[in-house]
Amino acid sequence: MANTYVWKVNVLNTDTSDDFASSAHYTVTAISDQTDSEGNPYNSSAYGEMALDRPETLVDFEDLVEADILAAVQAKLGGAEKVAEIQDALAARITEQITPSQALRKPSSW
Repeated sequence: MANTYVWKVNVLNTDTSDDFASSAHYTVTAISDQTDSEGNPYNSSAYGEMALDRPETLVDFEDLVEADILAAVQAKLGGAEKVAEIQDALAARITEQITPSQALRKPSSW
């Protein structure tokens, strides 16, 4: 099973006085190469918000680059180790969807 991981900025909180992006709301989505009975890929997502550091020189809001914001978010999360931990947790959720370890059941005689 191989998963693709997509990090996306949903929205930025900004200071209205100078357009400083003070925090980023982001989603991480894991998409499996395996599909369910309807042909939909198994997937799992996580959402978060991360405060951003104010740079010495502000970049114009319209010139912000999503990849730069995501790099800042990932660095503040704890770098590559934490990114891997998040992605591993999403992979575990997908594995649980594909091969559940628990089920809701009752004896057929009930």
